[in-house]
Amino acid sequence: MSEPTTARPSGKRDENRSVKCVVWDLDNTLWNGVLLEDDRVSLRDNVVAIIRTLDNRGILQSIASKNDYIRAMLKLCEFGLHEYFLYPQIGWGSKVPFIRTIAQAINIGLDTIAFIDDQPFEREEVSFSLPEVLCIDTADLDQLLDMPEMKPRFITEDSKMRRLMYISDMIRNKAEEEFVGPKEAFLASVNMVLTIFPAKEEDLRRAEELTVRTNQLNTTGYTYSYDELNDLRQSEQYKLLMARLEDKYGRYGNIGLALVQCKEAVWTLKLLLMSCRVMSRGVGSIMLSHIMKLAKDKKVRLRAEFVPNGRNRMMDITYRLAGFYEREKIGDLIVFENELAKIQSFPDYVKVQILNGG
Repeated sequence: MSEPTTARPSGKRDENRSVKCVVWDLDNTLWNGVLLEDDRVSLRDNVVAIIRTLDNRGILQSIASKNDYIRAMLKLCEFGLHEYFLYPQIGWGSKVPFIRTIAQAINIGLDTIAFIDDQPFEREEVSFSLPEVLCIDTADLDQLLDMPEMKPRFITEDSKMRRLMYISDMIRNKAEEEFVGPKEAFLASVNMVLTIFPAKEEDLRRAEELTVRTNQLNTTGYTYSYDELNDLRQSEQYKLLMARLEDKYGRYGNIGLALVQCKEAVWTLKLLLMSCRVMSRGVGSIMLSHIMKLAKDKKVRLRAEFVPNGRNRMMDITYRLAGFYEREKIGDLIVFENELAKIQSFPDYVKVQILNGG
């Protein structure tokens, strides 16, 4: 008879919407008037304060507008707002593919996007084709900042820097596209440094934020509050590890989190997640190899919990490529185990630092 899997701590699946990107229309939404009819359009009341507040909260912003691209961008530059909008989609097509393009470029789910437009037709078209997107009438703009979807529980240093980090990502991506040679050679050229460390109290706001915001590279989808994480951090029965990444282009910030339940004979990975911004950097496999080494040194069995959500298949693949096999399945919960006979070495293209018993 198989030994029952250990009950997970009080982390829970979070079904609440959390907006990661606000997509703005321009005419009669961001500004008053229609740009092609009169170049002397004026910004709506309080729109600058709203844009800056969303940015400070770590909510990204973009544009989906039926407009002339050059004239619209020049007007945004004139208003000093162009730098706030990532991957703006301005042209004459439907806004549905515009929004899809933005989601794909930022690498976020459609269910984390809010779309603001003054035209009922535009909102209805988006709602019909992309029902996951939260559509907001421009008339409700004054209430935008008070919406629960726009109010993250914590505003961390990573939150405040999120837009700038994405701009660095755009520079990295362009350099990678232009690089001639194998991917590993490009990764070696950017001088990546990955640091793994035990989470401290000052890291817990970002740790909670990661559990709430990360869906694709998340093994279970469990969320943990600051207080829960603080209790786990101080418990001898758990290891709470974080990872941060930087390279010659700048900081990615704290981008990884792992929670390991440490019993006498068996360790269980309750949660392993990585920010989607590092999907192509192999960080999840590196962190997993490190945990496998720790378990082997302690001479314990290593298990891992996985709950498929339709979007986290990459983490399932990460476990299987690392030698984990399916031990049992309880409802949606899959319990993996690894014999620890073969542990992947850290790749040569990244320098890995382990701090303070991490």
